[in-house]
Amino acid sequence: MPAEPTASTNGFDHIAPAQSAALFRELAAGKVIVRDVYNPNRSELEANPLYNLLYNNLSHFRVFYEHLGSELVFNENGAFFYLRENTDEDSEEHDENAFRVQVCLLLIGRYFARSGRDLEYLGRPDAGLRDEDVDALEADEEYRDILRAARFEKGIGEALDYLGKRQLLFRTGSKRYFLSSAGMHFLQQLVQEYEARESRAS
Repeated sequence: MPAEPTASTNGFDHIAPAQSAALFRELAAGKVIVRDVYNPNRSELEANPLYNLLYNNLSHFRVFYEHLGSELVFNENGAFFYLRENTDEDSEEHDENAFRVQVCLLLIGRYFARSGRDLEYLGRPDAGLRDEDVDALEADEEYRDILRAARFEKGIGEALDYLGKRQLLFRTGSKRYFLSSAGMHFLQQLVQEYEARESRAS
């Protein structure tokens, strides 16, 4: 895979309006566009056509979203795209959404690490959070308080749905989940920031 997505100069003439509209709906809803999405019918990850559309027409879509007041950001390490607003009007809402995502990911990561498992397993469809993990998170008063502080009044189920709607997490069963490549990237970033703060403090 090239270090940077390929650039297309053909513009709108070879991109189906339905594809472009579907992409816009996803990004405008605050979702990340990940390279691989989970197919529950096949119980496996598969290529995301919207990611491929962006990847193969990056130049076109960067200009397009710039004209709409946003920046299309490509994260190579996590293999995902997302929109960043260029105006300050939505910064408060953006900050709150970012805060809520961070709380969810840190809570899941903290619980998983305390259970003695490697965080990498959170990103595997055959591992991740199991039914008993979700039940344990739901039963823990400390975790419930943390979630309430982030306005997840209904607890861990609401928090997991919040991550799922942004494609930071995929559901594989009634109470089974794993983090997408984007979710894993953000979690690893949070862990690194925490470790750096701890190192400076010691």
